[in-house]
Amino acid sequence: MTDAMSAAASLRRRSLETVLAHAWDADAFTASDVMATVGLTRSTTIDVLDELVARGLLAEMPNARTVGEYSKGRPARRFAFRPEAAVVVGVDAGRGHLTATVADLRGRTLGSSRLAVDPEQDSAARRRRAAEATVAAALTRAHRDRSDIAALCVGVPAPVDRSGRSPVHHDGFWERMNPGFIDTFADWAPVVRVENDASLAAVAEQARGAAVGVEDFIALLAGERFGAGIWVDGRLLRGAHGGAGETVAFDRVAGVGSAEGLAPRCVDAARAAIASGRLPATSALAEMDPATLDAKTVLDLADRGDEGALEVAREVGAALSIVAATFGSLFDVRTVVVSGAIAAGAAPIIAAARAALPRALDLPAPDIVASPLGADIVSIGAVAAAVDAARASALDLAAFAHPEERARA
Repeated sequence: MTDAMSAAASLRRRSLETVLAHAWDADAFTASDVMATVGLTRSTTIDVLDELVARGLLAEMPNARTVGEYSKGRPARRFAFRPEAAVVVGVDAGRGHLTATVADLRGRTLGSSRLAVDPEQDSAARRRRAAEATVAAALTRAHRDRSDIAALCVGVPAPVDRSGRSPVHHDGFWERMNPGFIDTFADWAPVVRVENDASLAAVAEQARGAAVGVEDFIALLAGERFGAGIWVDGRLLRGAHGGAGETVAFDRVAGVGSAEGLAPRCVDAARAAIASGRLPATSALAEMDPATLDAKTVLDLADRGDEGALEVAREVGAALSIVAATFGSLFDVRTVVVSGAIAAGAAPIIAAARAALPRALDLPAPDIVASPLGADIVSIGAVAAAVDAARASALDLAAFAHPEERARA
């Protein structure tokens, strides 16, 4: 290929990418709408739109006169992105469950499936089979099949490197949580992405949660154990082995002491307060059976103003403030988002953490906020990451090849 031909091909590719990017996020539009947004000439715009229609990524709609938007002269051609042209799959492969969600190319859920996993009976082989079965069930519920998948993303509770693999762990936990999912699903989808679950929480928060429009933040999965997804300078940080958000270092941080999450900290603090007899006589928490306590009960009481439960929240909030301050100091983030199921009831802890944030930090202390995305945050992030992967690769996928290329194949 000559330099001139190569330059022309490169320019054509950029034009296709630019128009497709506009179409992916737009409602029905005309060539004039595209020209006003991306700055291409009319002839190039029409040519590119026709190619994207031929590739199956766009559909030509009834013209503007037909829908009552144009009355004089030649009616404008109208186009729309085809989100149904393929599907993406997001998988939350947690320690005790597997959830698969099938969505269209804009992330709208079409079907899902969930499978409980016994951590005591888990193994790499069983986890692979369970993940495949869960994805297959979700596809069935969405009335789609494997040939429709454009991209698939799996979230796991383990570090994940750039190749989608997890490093060796001293007790084999990471390898069991990510038993080569990048290979497991290679025959299922043309694009496969495997990520740490907290990293996908960050993707979810940036896409549609508490960090929309925020360039520098931490998504802190904070239920049973802390896990951090780090988003800095507008991108996800991973690290050499995928461990940029690992929190084992908190074992050595005074005032935190471990990577234990907010839920067990609430229960432990409440049990200790009951055992010590130091709770106010008016506190309903003092009458609770310590053996049956859970974090939701403690936080519900705190939210209703129970002074004993509020004291527990202040104790747990003090630890959260140190966690947030540490991340703020290390990564200079604006926000720490408390994510996961615990976020729904975490307001008393967050209020206490904000009040306890160290004032002697050299950098401005990050704000601490609750996520609105709930327990499904990893699934939401996995779908969003799969959509991103499909967008980045759409023009290279066999399903969307130009008809002439398909004919030559």
